[in-house]
Amino acid sequence: MKKFSLIVAICANGGIGIKGDLPWRLRQELKYFSRMTKKIQDSGKRNAIIMGRKTYFGVPESKRPLPERLNIILTRDPSANAYPSEVMVCTSMQEALKKLDEAPLVNEIENVWIVGGNAVYKEAMQSDRCHRIYLTEIKETFECDAFFPEITSDFQLVKNDDDVPEDIQEENGIQYQYRIYEKVPE
Repeated sequence: MKKFSLIVAICANGGIGIKGDLPWRLRQELKYFSRMTKKIQDSGKRNAIIMGRKTYFGVPESKRPLPERLNIILTRDPSANAYPSEVMVCTSMQEALKKLDEAPLVNEIENVWIVGGNAVYKEAMQSDRCHRIYLTEIKETFECDAFFPEITSDFQLVKNDDDVPEDIQEENGIQYQYRIYEKVPE
C-alpha cells in the first residue's frame, strides 16, 4: 500500500485558485511543482498525479495531460468529458488508489502525488496513506474562490528535503517559501 504526498501553493488567506486558474504567475514555482512531481529514483518508473476534474481542465489545454506522469482524474461522471486515452479516469480516490496497488501499475509507479483541488486535498489529508504536504507558502493575499483545507494538528512541519530550498524565494515581487509537513503516525 503506497503512501502519497500532496503538493500545493497557497497564499496568505489560504487561497489556491480562482475561476479554475492560479491567481499568481510564478514560473519558478511551477518548475518546482513539475520537478517534484516527476522526481524518481528508478528510471524504469514514473509518478502518478491524482487531481479532480476541475483541476485537470484548469491546466492549459496545450499542457495536458501533464507529461512524464500518469494523470489520474477523479470525477463523478467519467463519461461526461472526452479524456485522452493516456489518462486514467476514476470515480473516487479509493478506486484510484486501488488501481495503483494492483498490477501492472504497482510495479510502474514510484510516487503518488495529490495535486488538487480543495475536495481532493481534503479527502487525501484524512487518509492514513497521506505522508506529506509539500506546501509553497505565498507571502501575499490574492483573490481566490478555492481554498486549501486547514492543516490539522496531526501534521507537523519537518526539515525540507535536501533539494528543496529553505530560504524565502522571490519572483515578480512576490515572496514565497517551500515548507514540508509530515503526518504524525497515530
